[in-house]
Amino acid sequence: MPTTRDYYEILSVEKTASGDEIKRSYRRLAMKYHPDRNPNDAQAEAKFKECAEAYEVLSDPERRSIYDRYGHAGLRGTPGHDFRSMNVEDIFSMFNDIFGGGFAGGRSSSRRGGVPRGYDLETEVEITLEEVLTGAERDVDFKRMDVCQACDGSGAKPGSKPTPCSTCGGVGQVIQTGLGGMFRMQTTCPHCRGRGTVVVDKCPDCRGHGRVSVKRKLSVKIPAGIHDGQAVRIGAEGEPPPVEASPNGQGIRGDLHVVVRVREHERFERDGDDLLLAVPVNFSQLALGSQIEVTTLDGMRELAIPAGTQHGGLFRIRESGLPNLRNGKRGDLVAIIQLVVPRKLNETQKRLLAEYAKTEDVNVGIAQQSAWEKIKRAVKGG
Repeated sequence: MPTTRDYYEILSVEKTASGDEIKRSYRRLAMKYHPDRNPNDAQAEAKFKECAEAYEVLSDPERRSIYDRYGHAGLRGTPGHDFRSMNVEDIFSMFNDIFGGGFAGGRSSSRRGGVPRGYDLETEVEITLEEVLTGAERDVDFKRMDVCQACDGSGAKPGSKPTPCSTCGGVGQVIQTGLGGMFRMQTTCPHCRGRGTVVVDKCPDCRGHGRVSVKRKLSVKIPAGIHDGQAVRIGAEGEPPPVEASPNGQGIRGDLHVVVRVREHERFERDGDDLLLAVPVNFSQLALGSQIEVTTLDGMRELAIPAGTQHGGLFRIRESGLPNLRNGKRGDLVAIIQLVVPRKLNETQKRLLAEYAKTEDVNVGIAQQSAWEKIKRAVKGG
């Protein structure tokens, strides 16, 4: 799931930081936690992806404004990239203008059988517990980057073509040397960002990027039994491969992950496929036994309470819980008995209870009041 840490804290900047300050801090932290510098360090990779998530929000003026006003809750339902499932080098490719040629991160390494793959996207929807029982359908609005139709992804003005990059000679890679020529390292060309070409006359629709932001609307079916935080994957509704890997967008599109949030219910609490329900009953019902009606998500059910049932007793109503996501088998409703003590009694009730109290082993009259006074004095330190 997306992080719940403060994005400004993650990037070590103040809330008043400028866009350039945020960019510089992100670049420094991303370089620090890059897996190439922290091999086999899962914690460093997690921090790297956390920084990328924070930067994606804070570098976007619109999303940053929403975050400043409403925090993480305001971003729910606002699509963003699923950095947890993305390859580290793909993240570098997304923000390659920040890193230049510092790492060989300009190429899309997320491939299947050599075919470039686009980025996954993630958004959220909210459903009720009743909809967990039946399943639901939601319309999802989101934005994604698509291949510019005007230039077919080249970034060049229609009628013109990109020209070979003079820095790398059109190969997209350059050789850097260090320590007096003791070692050589091949990195992404900082001029063309790995494309091998540069655009002189830019396409007016995409401003030379080869990609444009488009709005999409989908109807998503949410299966019965889904849990809070689980996602419905919509295949090939993510973004096309990055422009460096496939200017015309050919390859495998990423996926859209619709994360489901289940709204808290005012009466029921979920425990796996079971539901927990507090059932208020009075003293006479527990002492004498009774037949009561219990509310479930899909109607009323009869529950027999044996005589002598204690406060906190548990009763299972079979197959009145939620369906299992895999096999559809329903869990149980667990009724938790809660004794309700009346706040006010009429004279008849008082008389009858007083008569009953005389038959109990513990005197509930003056002796109990004296014990209560002792407890109050002990609490007060007397």
